[in-house]
Amino acid sequence: MKIEDLERHLLPFSRFHYDDDDVEIREVFAMPGHAGFSYGFSVVHAEKIHKWYIRLPPPNVKLQGTADVLRQVAALNVLPDSVPHCQVKWSGDDPQWFGRPYFIVPQLEGDVIRVKEDRILSLDPACRISMARQAINALVETHRIDPQLASYLGKPISLQEDVIRWDRFVEKAADSEKLNLAPKVKQLLLDNLPADTPVGIFHGDFQWSNLFYSNSFQLLAVIDWELVGIGSTLNDIGWFATFNDPVAWADSNHSDHVMPHADKLITMYEESWGSELPEIAWFRALAAYKFAIITGFNLMLHRRGKRQDPVWEITKDSMESLLQRAEALLT
Repeated sequence: MKIEDLERHLLPFSRFHYDDDDVEIREVFAMPGHAGFSYGFSVVHAEKIHKWYIRLPPPNVKLQGTADVLRQVAALNVLPDSVPHCQVKWSGDDPQWFGRPYFIVPQLEGDVIRVKEDRILSLDPACRISMARQAINALVETHRIDPQLASYLGKPISLQEDVIRWDRFVEKAADSEKLNLAPKVKQLLLDNLPADTPVGIFHGDFQWSNLFYSNSFQLLAVIDWELVGIGSTLNDIGWFATFNDPVAWADSNHSDHVMPHADKLITMYEESWGSELPEIAWFRALAAYKFAIITGFNLMLHRRGKRQDPVWEITKDSMESLLQRAEALLT
C-alpha cells in the first residue's frame, strides 16, 4: 500500500477509534525489515502525539500462514507479562478500514539487535549474557503457555510434517546445486524423529533481529510473530542456537558471532526450563536444513524481482555450510 493511500485510510480509522473528528495523522512511514507491509504512524490527539505500528497482509493473497496477520494477534493476546511483547491496541478484519485484516500496537523506543553493529560489538560480555538470559527466559515462558488458549493457531504441526513441508521450496530454489545435500539431510531427519518432545506455542523465527531491546539493553518485546504455530517448542531453541552457531555459517553477514554461542544458549534454556534437552541436536539440524532451503527460495524471489532483497546474495554463501552442519549434528 502506498504511503499516501494508507494515510487516507488511517484518518477515518483514527477519528472513529479516538472518538474525535479533530485528530490528525502524521509521520506515516514504512518500517524496516524484510517482511514488508508494516508501517509506523503518529496520531495527534488532544495536543498529544501517539505513535503506533500497523501490520497488514499483502494485497490479493490467501489470508493464511504468514499472510494471516490475525494469527499474530492470537499469539500476542495470550502472552503473559513475563514475555515482553507489544500489546495489541486494535485489530480486526473489517474491510471498511484498510480493505484487509490488520493489527496495531504501540511503537517502542529502542531497536532490535544487529550483531554486526558497533554498539553490539563494543558491549561488555556480561551485558551480552544478560541480554541472552532475558531472551531465553521470555522463550521459556512462551513455551509454558497452554496452547489451547490460542486455538486460532490450529492443530499442532507434527515433526514429520515439519520436515517434508519444505520439499516444494527446494524445487524452486535458486543456486540449487548448493542444496545437493538436502535430500540426505531430509532422510536423516526422518530416520531420527524424536520420540517425545514438549508441544506448545512456538515463535517460529526466534533470533536477535526479532528481539527488541531498550537503549539500556533491557528486552522490551519479542516481535514478528508471523511464523507462530503450535508444535514442538524445541523448534525455537534449535533455531536460536543455529543462528548463533559459527560452524553453521560461511557468509560475511553471519561471521564474528559476538553474542553467546549455541551451546551457551542451550544451557541457559535447560536451566530456565528445568531439565535437559536430549533431542536438541535434531532440532538444530532441522533449523539449519530449513534455513538453507529458505535462503535458496528467497534468492529465487530476489533474482526474479518478485521480492527484491540483496541480503540473500550474501546469505547464499551459507546454504552448503548449513546443510553440512545439519548432517554433522545428525550423525
